Amino acid sequence: MSFEDNIRKVVPYVAGEQPEGNVIKLNTNEFPYPPSPMVATRIYDLAQDEIDSSANRLRKYPNMDADNLVRAISDVYGIDYDKIFVGVGSDDVLALCFLTYFYSDKPVLFPDITYSFYDVWGDLFRIPYERLKLDDDFRIKKEDYIGRKNGGIIIPNPNAPTGELESTEFFEDIIKNNPDSIVIVDEAYIDFGGESVLPLIDKYENLVVVQTFSKSRALAGLRIGMAFADPKTIKYLKDVKFSFNSYTMNYPSIEIGAVAVRDTEYFEKTVAMLIKTREWTKKELKRLGFHFGDSKANFVFASHEKVKAKDIYLALKDKNIYVRHWDKPRIDNHLRISIGTDDEMKKLIEALEEILK
Repeated sequence: MSFEDNIRKVVPYVAGEQPEGNVIKLNTNEFPYPPSPMVATRIYDLAQDEIDSSANRLRKYPNMDADNLVRAISDVYGIDYDKIFVGVGSDDVLALCFLTYFYSDKPVLFPDITYSFYDVWGDLFRIPYERLKLDDDFRIKKEDYIGRKNGGIIIPNPNAPTGELESTEFFEDIIKNNPDSIVIVDEAYIDFGGESVLPLIDKYENLVVVQTFSKSRALAGLRIGMAFADPKTIKYLKDVKFSFNSYTMNYPSIEIGAVAVRDTEYFEKTVAMLIKTREWTKKELKRLGFHFGDSKANFVFASHEKVKAKDIYLALKDKNIYVRHWDKPRIDNHLRISIGTDDEMKKLIEALEEILK
């Protein structure tokens, strides 16, 4: 008998490389443009408050409900306050969703090629799960999620790392045919060209929609995520959160997130810029012999007709350009290429032209 016999052992999630220095980083789906200018202004104001005020806010606990942030989201999205939950990035929100909603001896269902944190949480929390195989075009087969006993369903839309988008009707069929299970739609990339299923939360109590500030709002370093659902469903999530840690959101994140979400003009402008660059990149990759689906995310999931993905990945890395490659079945000959600025993507294409000669 050893103390190690009493330790919970899991295989952790592996994030993309985080290189330092003068590199082009296209491997972790970060937004290539800075946050709203209102963010810098609010950061300055918060710093001055700490210097000038005798009642410094940082020595006090933040509001448990992150009230200022939730009200800003409510105003901008037009969704009732009690239908919104916030946490430390969508990973924190999703982990709490797993703890809250997936409490059954039946398996949780999600695609076999998808966000690789799902099976990590399943293993960590001892939740049974089943990975359902995508078709040969990397599309989700809706019929696999209808009529199959389950303890819950989670699907990203667009899916990651494939970038494939499904319709609202597609998800409504799954939701209404699983009335005894929570269905989570993970919309981390929905702002880059998709239609959100958010309107369906007023129709189905068993739907939870999760979004993030890390992608389209350029705040990956601040860690803000949110969930939307029926008030009763949100209350269950809050009960678990407050049983785990009442103060997960810190005061600066609450205040900065509130101003960022209100700057809709900047948000729409920069998202449109990224979409334009993505479509240009897709045309250039196709010209160079790459194959990929019609990505509606801020990345392209591509394979080349002649050159192995790992060889391209390593050759790009030698040129200080980082993309994502997985040594996993079915996707080991694909690269996930995040969309950067126009200049970064032009340098990527130039590098690929040299590599593929």
